[in-house]
Amino acid sequence: MRRLFPVTDETADRTADGTSEEAAGASGDPGGPGDREWSLAELAHAYAYPDLGPQPGSAGPVAWLRANMVSTLDGAGQHDGRSHPISSAADMRIFGTLRALADVVVVGAETVRQEGYRPARERAEFAGTREAAGQGPVPAIAVVTASLDLDFSLPLFTSPLVPTLILTGAAAAPDRVATAEKAGARVVVAGDGVGVEPARAVQALVELGHTRLLTEGGPRLLGQLVAAGVLDELCLTVSPLLTAGDAQRIAGGPSVAVPQRFALVSLLEEEGFLFSRYRRS
Repeated sequence: MRRLFPVTDETADRTADGTSEEAAGASGDPGGPGDREWSLAELAHAYAYPDLGPQPGSAGPVAWLRANMVSTLDGAGQHDGRSHPISSAADMRIFGTLRALADVVVVGAETVRQEGYRPARERAEFAGTREAAGQGPVPAIAVVTASLDLDFSLPLFTSPLVPTLILTGAAAAPDRVATAEKAGARVVVAGDGVGVEPARAVQALVELGHTRLLTEGGPRLLGQLVAAGVLDELCLTVSPLLTAGDAQRIAGGPSVAVPQRFALVSLLEEEGFLFSRYRRS
């Protein structure tokens, strides 16, 4: 893993004085140029959430919503309906790290069905970090769904370490709500109609004590979050693959009236995969 951006004075000095990449990277500083596998602690440092303390003019806790997605060189957000074929070992390490830093993982119902979602698993490597941050052992999974057309016999609902959340609208079918609650899920209303309103979903999660938010899509959900203007950060892996075909992009749905500008925060590279972070500018 190499940091390509930002280039720090320390990185430039190490390169200029002839220090080898291996020796520079061995210091444990994620800013170093060493081309090696970073530890999980280094990745956690590199992807830390911003300070979410009280903000001027804010009446309560402030949430930060980041998305984590992967795309091929030709813009495909998946292959054969799944993201795993266009991922890599480094991408999965970052995937796990982002989950370990989050209070809750927000995901669309179709992605749950397509990707075979399971509950988040406890990671010993992050236990101390989560405890220090006042977090539970694992992030909750929050499924966004209007129809609640889900298989509630899956482990995601029957055996999570923390109850899975169902984000839905006030007009959701009562029988499906009852089925979800019977399976052990916690149903959270985040919309006046059948569907979920993104801003209401974020606020509902904040009211449950979740301020470090992560979404893993899919494209339809990410498109809704972008259109609603609630996305703060995008962690995008660019996979060095070409797939052609008609796969979805990472975000779908209606276009926004004015394209939203995000600023590059960091760029890492490993084996041709680029790991970028962009924040709302």
